[in-house]
Amino acid sequence: MTKNTRSPYLQAISKDNSLPIEKEATELWLKDLENSFRWVLRPTLQFFFAILLHIVWFIKRLPLPQFSAHSFLQKTICWFCRHLVSPEANLLILRHFATESNILNFLAENSDCQHRVNLYPKKISDMLTDTFVNHDEELFECFIQLGDFSPKKQVEKGDEYNWNSWQSINMEDFIIEKKASQILDFETSHALFMCLFCFLLTKDEYRDAINGFNLDQSIAIRIGEIIDDRTLTEYAYNKYPQYLVGPWNLGQRFLMHGFFTEHLYAKLEALRIAQFKNREHIE
Repeated sequence: MTKNTRSPYLQAISKDNSLPIEKEATELWLKDLENSFRWVLRPTLQFFFAILLHIVWFIKRLPLPQFSAHSFLQKTICWFCRHLVSPEANLLILRHFATESNILNFLAENSDCQHRVNLYPKKISDMLTDTFVNHDEELFECFIQLGDFSPKKQVEKGDEYNWNSWQSINMEDFIIEKKASQILDFETSHALFMCLFCFLLTKDEYRDAINGFNLDQSIAIRIGEIIDDRTLTEYAYNKYPQYLVGPWNLGQRFLMHGFFTEHLYAKLEALRIAQFKNREHIE
């Protein structure tokens, strides 16, 4: 019998399924936590990048001409992902595109909204077109198209939900070419990326991007009304979108946004499977 080298706490969370989150996502995160470079490089690099981020944030908000470079930004991120970011972190990034696209599509389809999101990159090079900037823009456009929230209208739809744009996540669909140089864990990678984002977006674009996380609570409220589950708001760490924040504590807020989308995706995927099984049983 192979000895489990994980600490008792990590073993405990690997077995805990109290929160709806797919086992594949949990295992990727645990492997990321076990990245030895995480505990050596991350504290130093996160400290350095946090200082650099606030310097860039201050400079970008001065009354100077604004500039952005979306294409160069995405090419740079893809280069880092391909050569420096760990395979586990890359897979978590690709999963995040899929989880949020599914959530927004479910919300739109079950709210009589015509907007659809089609950001489902399967490999790093796909992110040259399915970009992080598009990711944010699709979120905002979805809420613009949704308009006023009408819970009674949504609840009246009953138990048959629309899943026409839903794409279940299959880890075998993702393609990552592993390299020996891919050593950066998820949090360290994000610390690097957020500096690039701040520098290569306009001040308003970056402000909107880092405040978009706060729409998690709104998403949870709206989907909770659709599926008649008001507990979904408990998954949302980022709340109150009317309160605009800066880059302080951005790393944790981003991580909790990632956990939120994983939790909500798993919840909805279980609901989708149950609905189709019930339909087959009736037929």
